[in-house]
Amino acid sequence: MINKKMEKMINDQMSFEIYSGYIYLAMGAYMDSLDLPGFANWMKVQWQEEFFHAQKMYAYLVERGGRPTFGAIPEPPKTWKSVKAAFEHALEHERIVTGRINDIMTAAIKENDHATRSFINWYVDEQVEEESNVETIIKRLNMIKESGEGMFMMDKELAARVFVPPVAQGA
Repeated sequence: MINKKMEKMINDQMSFEIYSGYIYLAMGAYMDSLDLPGFANWMKVQWQEEFFHAQKMYAYLVERGGRPTFGAIPEPPKTWKSVKAAFEHALEHERIVTGRINDIMTAAIKENDHATRSFINWYVDEQVEEESNVETIIKRLNMIKESGEGMFMMDKELAARVFVPPVAQGA
């Protein structure tokens, strides 16, 4: 049985993961409005990942005898000053997510909740990947300075991204 403190933290994070998905979907709509379907695809795949993260938390709470609950989801921004600015916002947001995941891990350790610690460890590792992926795109955008040819090539590359639910242990 999960204790109430951990249940609340995971529920709060589950809602935050859904909010993260909304941000990425809004970014996808922004990219579509710029006629950058590959960039939009990358964002929409990220939206799927965030909802997958929330679904995992939901299932974990049920498995541990907790009750999933949902908080209000704030409205995401609708526009950014550039493609790069959208990715910089994404990186800033992912760093906030990392901090929240780390707080859950710290609480699980303090509560001596080994099951939640094991569960959250997957998210700790996932956040390293999330931040790295966005940082790589920002570095590439810096290299091409959002030039037409460079944007076209990146758009084509990002169009190939697909959502594949993880199948590894703990996923």
